[in-house]
Amino acid sequence: MRRVRILASVGLLFGLLAGCASAPGLPETTYYRLPEAAPLERLPEPVVSLPVVVETFFADGLYSDQALIYSLDPDASRLRTYHYQIWIDPPVRLLQRRLISAMRRAGVARVVTDRLPAHMDTLRITGRIVRLERVRTASGWEAVVTLALRADPSGGGRPWLIGEYHRQVAAQGESVADSVRAFGEALDGLNADFIADLVEHALDGHNAGNAVRMR
Repeated sequence: MRRVRILASVGLLFGLLAGCASAPGLPETTYYRLPEAAPLERLPEPVVSLPVVVETFFADGLYSDQALIYSLDPDASRLRTYHYQIWIDPPVRLLQRRLISAMRRAGVARVVTDRLPAHMDTLRITGRIVRLERVRTASGWEAVVTLALRADPSGGGRPWLIGEYHRQVAAQGESVADSVRAFGEALDGLNADFIADLVEHALDGHNAGNAVRMR
């Protein structure tokens, strides 16, 4: 009798294992990188004489997480995160690198980097992620990006530029990958707006009494 019970238990165990093997597996995690940046017109010569340091961005709450954020209501009052759709790096780093690349391609300054010795005189760019989400609207998905950006001379004094920059770009399809391409387009437009304001200040405002440019 004992042997029969053992054999029955072994049979049950194999049956459970077979059931687990046939059950659908968990979805694979997909990591997304931003698409190649759009071309950006290069300045004839640098307009910022100081080296430029773009610091790692700040983010609060969900925006500090690596998972993509989405909303199913057009006003984006309720946000959710995907479990298996993730940025390849934290957004605070992705957006920092995107802006560094844009400023280098535009030729804003001779040096644009993510860090320099603290004792050096630099123009420091800081940013905070206000919005970075995929939003469902009546016409489809949209990539919504809002960044609070500012430029401050490291030696103190009045900031050069303080502003909040917003772009909302419709995705050309229903997939998450389509929305990621829209995020890239939104960031490229937003970075171009910030660079244009910074150049305008460097050419006009900074030479006219250190006026702060607000956006």
